[in-house]
Amino acid sequence: MDSYLIQVNGHGDHAPMLDVHLKSTGNTISAGKVKGRKPRWAVRASEMSKKTFNPVRAIVDSMKVEPNPKKAMISLSLGDPTVFGNLPTNDEVTRAVKEVLDSGQCNGYAPSVGYQSCREAVAAYYNCPEAPLKAQDVILTSGCSQAIELALAVLANPGQNILVPRPGFSLYKTLALSMGIEVKLYNLLPEKAWEIDLEHLESLVDEKTACLIVNNPSNPCGSVFSKSHLQEILAVASRQCVPILADEIYGDMVFADCKYEPIATLSTNVPILSCGGLAKRWLVPGWRMGWILIHDRRDIFGNEIRDGLLRLSQRILGPCTIVQGALERILHRTPPEFYHNTLSILKSNADLCYAALSAIPGLQPVRPAGAMYLMVEIEMEHFPEFENDVEFTERLISEQSVFCLPATCFEYPNFFRVVITVPEEMILEACSRIQEFCEMHYQGAEGAQDLECDK
Repeated sequence: MDSYLIQVNGHGDHAPMLDVHLKSTGNTISAGKVKGRKPRWAVRASEMSKKTFNPVRAIVDSMKVEPNPKKAMISLSLGDPTVFGNLPTNDEVTRAVKEVLDSGQCNGYAPSVGYQSCREAVAAYYNCPEAPLKAQDVILTSGCSQAIELALAVLANPGQNILVPRPGFSLYKTLALSMGIEVKLYNLLPEKAWEIDLEHLESLVDEKTACLIVNNPSNPCGSVFSKSHLQEILAVASRQCVPILADEIYGDMVFADCKYEPIATLSTNVPILSCGGLAKRWLVPGWRMGWILIHDRRDIFGNEIRDGLLRLSQRILGPCTIVQGALERILHRTPPEFYHNTLSILKSNADLCYAALSAIPGLQPVRPAGAMYLMVEIEMEHFPEFENDVEFTERLISEQSVFCLPATCFEYPNFFRVVITVPEEMILEACSRIQEFCEMHYQGAEGAQDLECDK
């Protein structure tokens, strides 16, 4: 037996020496026991993975229900505008990517925060006197989801809390909990077109509050905050000295009778990380191109937040370089009529859907003003055979093959969300089926009372 002494120049917790015996057997060498360690398999999932929880997936995956085989499935659940092919991106957008691909000039690594020229292009596109931007104020990311993740990671430590809208996009909670950050939910008010309950919001702030998330235009509500309401939100943030993470991925996707105000254009002192990207407005969610815009006129973030974002961006070395290379052309070549046509289709669908669902006893839709969604209240007292919105939407699938997302996914029970990006004929057919379903199960005040007594 040959004995080999392996010297390890360790410090601190590292052992200074390991005595390893190797047995030579023909052409192979097998290691004997390492002193001080009993080999055993102990592979376990990390604590971060165990804390990662997506409420949408958890609820949807648990809905063990088959659609009605006699009716074609209509899915109004997924916020992907490309699914049905009725909302393609503009030819200029795809041409820009093809030109970059053919050039062969963007096949290597880019800086982790993005090409300088691309950061300059985004800064120029969003720059305005009310909220000036330079290239160093832009961090390019792999989609808006990563922008939100980096913004949360740079602003909050484990044990701190963030303020999140209810109802709200489920990713905020998924990311925060995986990082050990507590989530405090502030209420939106359906009777006020989903404005924030400002008194409730401010009551949640404490010494551990790291940031306030403001999602405008909203997923899942389709709401758009007025200038005056945004100023009220900023007043709360200013009084409490809480920075804002603005999820503005649906920015400018508002209907003609409404105006979108980027919150940074109204802020005089509250520092803001605004997250956006190509996914929704340019109808290319799979291209994974997002950005963070750093608005910090009073130098409250200082260099620390910028340096932190730079370091965090180095974890995955930036977004797709092909799309980066096309970014300036996408931003400046896309014709205005493309945006107008998209919004015209969405508004038409929203109006059709709102009108149809408003006429159904037991449902109360809230009229949207932008984005790609509307929320519908279920007057559960008129549907006593259903326990909650999850059961209601399950039965809607099994009986009518219409899939709407229960708003429990967004921490807001007894509502459901409708996606309005589907073709018009599909919207009309879905609403007709929803009406048939509700008429089948609706109980007036007396009928509902009788049913409760029978239970």
